[in-house]
Amino acid sequence: MFDYKLLAALAAVVEQAGFDRAAQALGLSQSAVSQRIKLLEARVGQPVLLRGSPPKPTEVGRRLLNHVQQVRLLERDIQGQIPALMEAGTGPERLRIAINADSLATWWAPAIAGFCSERNLVLDLVVEDQEVGLKRMRAGDVAACVCGADRAVSGARSIALGAMRYRALASPAYIRRYFPGGVDQAALPKSPAVVFGPDDALQHRYLESLGFSGTFPHHLCPSSEGFVNLVANGLGWGLVPELQAQDLLARGELVELLPDRPIDVPLYWHYWRTGGALLEALTGELLRTAGQLLVPADS
Repeated sequence: MFDYKLLAALAAVVEQAGFDRAAQALGLSQSAVSQRIKLLEARVGQPVLLRGSPPKPTEVGRRLLNHVQQVRLLERDIQGQIPALMEAGTGPERLRIAINADSLATWWAPAIAGFCSERNLVLDLVVEDQEVGLKRMRAGDVAACVCGADRAVSGARSIALGAMRYRALASPAYIRRYFPGGVDQAALPKSPAVVFGPDDALQHRYLESLGFSGTFPHHLCPSSEGFVNLVANGLGWGLVPELQAQDLLARGELVELLPDRPIDVPLYWHYWRTGGALLEALTGELLRTAGQLLVPADS
């Protein structure tokens, strides 16, 4: 039988990114959390954590995290069916979800606001690039994620939500400086761009669609709002979500470099098969609302 106090300690260390904050979240001393992790490792006969900053789960640690994540969701279902099992002082239901920054900055809040209010649900959102968010599912760190990968991890489902449409934009001042005679596709890879982070390949894919492959000058800015701010202030061109750029385009603060050449990024919702009624209900709500806010993936 599993000792769920030990599994709770493992989950807290990973979710809180360290032993100190895990101890605070569990109401224990750091020493007590450390002892629980050591006892868990003694019982499974191998390490469950790679001690670093932050600590990361080993392969067996990921399996245990996947298990405890799903158990938590199923426990919520049973407590809802048998209120006597609800612990005193239990707060609202909480889900830990990985999501890409552009979705968080645009369509996510209007898509789930009504559901969270109705279900008294609070979210613990982990921001990851759309290309790598699924790593959190594999690590057992989250119950669900929004990302650009369609293939589900073992034990999970993947459902297409739609696509985020991006347009290559720049400020009028940037265009006057780098393209005084008009935007030249051949010159675009030589002009500074803005890239979200080292895992963001969107600008690379866009340039490849124009026939260019290789490196190009770019700023790194791991913030969706900061990304748009850099582009609007002329530091570089960038692929900005259409949903995020509408007002700036209407005011003339941003201009599309190559009109009618958007790039669409399909988004997928991944969630555990045994995640219980709450995850199933949230999935249904996302399928309904995201379809109204995103573009069809094949358009």
